[in-house]
Amino acid sequence: MTPASPTTAAGPEAERRRVTVRGVVQGVGFRPFVHTLATSLELSGHVANTGDGVVAEVEGAPAAVARFCERLVSDAPPLALVERVDQVAIAPTGGAGFAIGPSPRTAPARTLVPPDTATCADCLAELADPGDRRHRHPFITCTNCGPRYTIVTGLPYDREHTTMARFPMCADCAREYTDPGDRRFHAQPVACPACGPRLVLLTGPGDAPATGGAAVAAARRLLAAGGLLAVKGLGGYHLACDAANAAAVAELRRRKERGGKPFALMARTPEDVAHLVHLGPEERRALTGAARPIVLLRRRRTPAVRAPGDAPEPAGGVAPGSPDLGVMLPYTPVHHLLLGLPDDPPGPRLLVMTSGNLAGEPIVTGDREALDRLGGLADAWLTHDRPIQVPCDDSVVRVVDGQETVLRRSRGHAPLPVELPAPVAPTLAVGGDLKNAFCLAAGERAWLSAHVGDMDDLGTQRVFEGAEAALEDLTGVRPAALAADLHPAYRSARWSVRHAAGRPVTRVQHHHAHIASAMAEHRLPPGSRVIGVAFDGTGYGTDGAVWGGEFLIAGYGGFTRHAHLGYVPLPGGDTAVRRPYRMALAHLRAAGIPWDADLPPVAACPPGELKLLARQLERGVACVPTSSMGRLFDAVSALAGVCQSAGYEAQAAIELEAAACDGALPEPGADADAYAFALRPAHREGDALTADPGPVLAAVVRDLRAAAPPRLIAARFHAAVAELVRAACRAARERYRLRTVALSGGVFANAVLSSACAQRLAQDGFTVLRHRRIPPNDGGLALGQLAVAALGPTGGG
Repeated sequence: MTPASPTTAAGPEAERRRVTVRGVVQGVGFRPFVHTLATSLELSGHVANTGDGVVAEVEGAPAAVARFCERLVSDAPPLALVERVDQVAIAPTGGAGFAIGPSPRTAPARTLVPPDTATCADCLAELADPGDRRHRHPFITCTNCGPRYTIVTGLPYDREHTTMARFPMCADCAREYTDPGDRRFHAQPVACPACGPRLVLLTGPGDAPATGGAAVAAARRLLAAGGLLAVKGLGGYHLACDAANAAAVAELRRRKERGGKPFALMARTPEDVAHLVHLGPEERRALTGAARPIVLLRRRRTPAVRAPGDAPEPAGGVAPGSPDLGVMLPYTPVHHLLLGLPDDPPGPRLLVMTSGNLAGEPIVTGDREALDRLGGLADAWLTHDRPIQVPCDDSVVRVVDGQETVLRRSRGHAPLPVELPAPVAPTLAVGGDLKNAFCLAAGERAWLSAHVGDMDDLGTQRVFEGAEAALEDLTGVRPAALAADLHPAYRSARWSVRHAAGRPVTRVQHHHAHIASAMAEHRLPPGSRVIGVAFDGTGYGTDGAVWGGEFLIAGYGGFTRHAHLGYVPLPGGDTAVRRPYRMALAHLRAAGIPWDADLPPVAACPPGELKLLARQLERGVACVPTSSMGRLFDAVSALAGVCQSAGYEAQAAIELEAAACDGALPEPGADADAYAFALRPAHREGDALTADPGPVLAAVVRDLRAAAPPRLIAARFHAAVAELVRAACRAARERYRLRTVALSGGVFANAVLSSACAQRLAQDGFTVLRHRRIPPNDGGLALGQLAVAALGPTGGG
């Protein structure tokens, strides 16, 4: 009897292996890829999604089987992230052909759900092609693009476990879905105009809704006429208007209670903003990549020389006082249709595209909720009937020194895991109260949630609770321990105590968590120690003071406070944050500088308030001491006459950075009038050094009276802070013999400061760790809390 071919039956030359691929391998076209690869190598067998990843059994010639296993990694689909491939030899069974098999329903959920990705070039070509059956279909997608995380309701990742389950495929879509040679083979969100979803424009009561293409056309006309539009996106609603229409921008700002906080722009192409901002190769990559975040792009000081005559110009009210424009490109078919296809009538070329919510509230995701909560904000709603399962706001990044830095980690990034430096027990870290994101971890993976928001709002707290439960379900992690901030009044920390159910809760000092977050991101092993520079606005200190200008000798297991900014009173708590002139006056008084009438913060403070503030500081009433670097930035911003009243978080510091961008930071030693902190020795052995800002403030006053422009004061101040970092780290190296510095905290979102500090430290031979994939602000706090709680006991510091 003639031996059977290895591809059709078990024979002496046949080999069979079971291969398990772990990582981001569901929802990215991995099974179709496996099918095509196996077929091309003449292998038989099958492949399926499971809770652990993708499992394939392949049988055939040993060389072909080996080649198959190699190419699983080297040729993986563009959206896949292969972490590990496990193989085991099993007995050949024979059989012909290769099939995509059903997914088992009892497997534990341990695979990775991919993030949502921008519409790919192939789908965009079909969207604009009048001859294609998906011409202008607002939900065009394929294996390589579209919604993923925000539509997943369970695992394994199959259509029935997504919000697309309610849309039965038409015959044409079903044929594509089952054709191994088609780009939509097993693409779970596949749809067309015949099978849905459906787009609709809702306007006033009694008005007939417009649908399909008519809805888009009417929405574009509304935007062109200055209207405000609520647009349902992947992870929530946006509020949109024509960015060039000053009245529309001002009205959106008023309705949304936005204050002076910058709006994000959506542009059709990078060229539509190239005359406004600096666009290097790294910025273009960030803008055009699959994640499509908001990219903070540095404004040009003068317009581009060769700006086209019809180049769009945003209204001045889009981002007043900001050194950057936040820009993103369209990432859904609906966005592309709103901005217009090539043959469409003219319409707005730049759109304001901001989160659909009131200030402080969570982003709106539900359709009924959108009509209620956005009723006073929008003139019309461009919505559809595909539910949003997981809220997911836009991510925000900027490029610093040629590398992308994530400032808000959400759509396009979540829920990709972070690889930890050592295995950990199942743990939940709940993060902070501002820019909240939480973190689940088990083994060597940590899942940082999408951006949740500020926990002051009850709605945000509900979103937190729902998102935490959903991430547990998707990851299969059931935490046996929790970690939270040290602050006794944080809502996130109180939640962890209420939900502990007998599990241990580790309370982690805020700035220790910031440094541990940087260490974990860079995968420093347990037992490592670094010089940690943690600069932010506020964090509860171990002495009950408000910390924020800290130099720590830190490991996962603990920290020593090496140095800190000198304490000054924080008069009235949050009132001083909203009114930077109060912080300036507190710093002036602490430095012994009189409140002369010619100083901008003195002039800005109403006379009655000035008298009360003087009495408050004299008696120490409601004046918690603070070492915050963020508050010092506020003070100098007010003292320089840049910003006296803040309508949004960090406004004074952002505008001070903008002023510094208008000048140039002096090189060390090159400026005879440079500002300098006094780094004073500890009063007692073992105490921290104190960085006294008094000499800096005195120098600012001197420059003011010499009529120095704000840009010079801002540049000199940034240089002084960078020199302080250098001096304090030199002292730490001498005392502790450490040469690695971690920069963390929200102040290091300031690109001017981050770059200046890193440059000076590198010149001194330090290894500098800066955040890249994890936010330096409180959005990255949970990863540090988790690292301290789970890695600290193994010898972290």
